[in-house]
Amino acid sequence: MRQDDSLERIWEALAENVAERRHNPAGMLSIPDDVKYLDTVELARLEEAFRLWAARPARGDVRRSRLRMLLVFLLIRHTGARLGEVLALAPGRDIDTARGVVCLGEPQREVQLPPDLVTQLADLLDEAVAGEGEHPFAVDQAHVRRKFYERAHECDLAPDLANPSALRRSRAIELLRSGLPLPVVQRLLGHSTASLTAAYIDVSNEDMQRMVGHALDREQRRRTSARNAFYGRIAAVVRGDVQSVVSVQTPSGIRVASVITNDSLDNLGLRPGVFAAAEVKAPWVVLTVGSEAPSSTAGNVYPATIVKVVVGAATAEAVARLEDGTEICSVLTADRVRALDLAVGTPVWVLINVFSVILNVS
Repeated sequence: MRQDDSLERIWEALAENVAERRHNPAGMLSIPDDVKYLDTVELARLEEAFRLWAARPARGDVRRSRLRMLLVFLLIRHTGARLGEVLALAPGRDIDTARGVVCLGEPQREVQLPPDLVTQLADLLDEAVAGEGEHPFAVDQAHVRRKFYERAHECDLAPDLANPSALRRSRAIELLRSGLPLPVVQRLLGHSTASLTAAYIDVSNEDMQRMVGHALDREQRRRTSARNAFYGRIAAVVRGDVQSVVSVQTPSGIRVASVITNDSLDNLGLRPGVFAAAEVKAPWVVLTVGSEAPSSTAGNVYPATIVKVVVGAATAEAVARLEDGTEICSVLTADRVRALDLAVGTPVWVLINVFSVILNVS
């Protein structure tokens, strides 16, 4: 079986869905059961394993070698490139951090990089490839695969889900589910199927750059607009007679519970594994202090630290940072801020009622 056969089957599955139901094709994408890929949460776990492994060595040469392997992973994970394409890169020629693009393959194609990754790549390249020649990633492919399998083992993922081909498929599925049109994803990955291309509108280079930039900007906002929003996938659904309890788990392991009507549950198509955002308005966030977790029926209680306090004549705004870096903004009275003695650095408990959490799958 050719390396890209699984990708062709993904394209075919999407084409069948679109042919049957013309609206929101990305949201209706179903993946064949035997196609191996990682979802966004699992990709985050694997990336964290690579970063921890790369940061571990004290010896400079070992650290630089591991950083190069981290770069190989990041480029495959975020561009969907083939392993051979990444190993053949000449960073000085093919990676343009000023424009945020990487040039891949023959014939050459430009792939945009997520904005927050570009700065990281620039720093990693400075440290890891200086003095390593024109092609610093030119190592044996079997060696790369071994390192990928080892990282998968460290984060309890099956090795065959962490090989470069599976990462390539994973990025394709991720982009399709984010709403990128099928022809754009095909061209980004350097993968073409004539029958499917003919069934969809052609995409010019200008249109492709515009749409990819829009999707990457949306990803960036999702990563950085952390206030009062938790992004992850649904871990559990407990259905009642009238309402249901839905738990969303973030990549860092934080769980957020929400109570919604069964009608909303069905209309949104919520079920375990579906990606969702759990959001809460600032006036609904309660802050309290104390060495022990408070007894509360709120359903969502998290330890945090105050990182910002703005006090007005009558009301105030306090921002608390959870252990994973998520920032939660609370609007409360100025008297309440003084009563709790809130200041930057104050440890607090964040309480969010399950009925105040809004779920969004858009």
